[in-house]
Amino acid sequence: MTEDHAEIIDLPGGVRTPPGELPALPPRRGDTGAPGNGAPEASPAGGRLHSERSLRDGPLIVCDNLVRIYKIADLEAVALQGLDLVVEAGEFIALVGASGSGKSTLMNILGGLDVQSAGRAVVAGHVLGEMGRRERTDYRRRVIGFVWQQTARNLVRYLTARQNVELPMLLNGIGRREREARASQLLARVGLGDRGDHRPERLSGGEQQRVAIAVALANQPAVLFADEPTGELDTVTAHEVFDLLRSVNHELGVTIVVVTHDPLVSEQVSRTILIRDGRTSSETLRRRALSEGGDHHVISEEYAVLDRVGRLQLPRAHVEALGLERRVRLALEPDHISVWPDRDRAGGSDSDDGAASPRGANDAGRRP
Repeated sequence: MTEDHAEIIDLPGGVRTPPGELPALPPRRGDTGAPGNGAPEASPAGGRLHSERSLRDGPLIVCDNLVRIYKIADLEAVALQGLDLVVEAGEFIALVGASGSGKSTLMNILGGLDVQSAGRAVVAGHVLGEMGRRERTDYRRRVIGFVWQQTARNLVRYLTARQNVELPMLLNGIGRREREARASQLLARVGLGDRGDHRPERLSGGEQQRVAIAVALANQPAVLFADEPTGELDTVTAHEVFDLLRSVNHELGVTIVVVTHDPLVSEQVSRTILIRDGRTSSETLRRRALSEGGDHHVISEEYAVLDRVGRLQLPRAHVEALGLERRVRLALEPDHISVWPDRDRAGGSDSDDGAASPRGANDAGRRP
């Protein structure tokens, strides 16, 4: 990540530049950034890595039995334990969960900042676990965009808003005219066309996040990851930033994956995925429906996620409402499975007597 030392900025790729100046980079080997020279066409879409996506069908993001174990001294901490996730191109989804559930670990892996211990993660056709350091750098520059919660982490503080937006394109060898034109277009798109010459300290928190979104879109990424992008903003500004992300998704077709603790944000996306104990626990799907009176309303349905070996995590509210502990009774019905509290154990008996039928007042398995 970008660091500043004694008025000199260390940029990604080992480039160092005085404050306020954009460095002149040599062209990438075999790629001058100009059309018609045998290299990829000079487009902010960003080079060979990104262009591979158009040749593939299927989901944009696939996580298959993802495991991440951190070693701390002689201890091991399991952050992800068999997480599965599928995201289709064009989706706008939210990842939610308690602190320590594994959300940020997942985002770091998908963002090319960390590597899983086991399992498989594929984004836009790129198998992340098989990438070397240089390939991951190219992946971050060309395939994805990232917006962090901390506004100061998203922008180089010595550069203007326009220069910040140009920087990812510069690192990808895009020519000056194209950089300037696209930077102007993106700043206008996020509502800051007249603020391009301002440095971050002259911008509000919401404006900084808008610039950060423009920076993330500079190379036309296949997917935009946002880790608590509204976490440091007031409610009104947070809604404005989220509305901008939603318009980017709807109008530009960019796939967006956002981590959030804000229920007002998570309730406005089409799919919310709850991560619990390092696994995908449940999904909430939302769709718009038209009532008999002609009014539009949103229907939300929550689904428990079943993994490859048949495990699922019941929503905590369901567990607490029925007092479920350690083990439950199951009954296979023609079109569903009934789940029953173990009343014998709750009453202090481990006997199987009287277990012929759990039906009665506690018929938790009946369809609503």
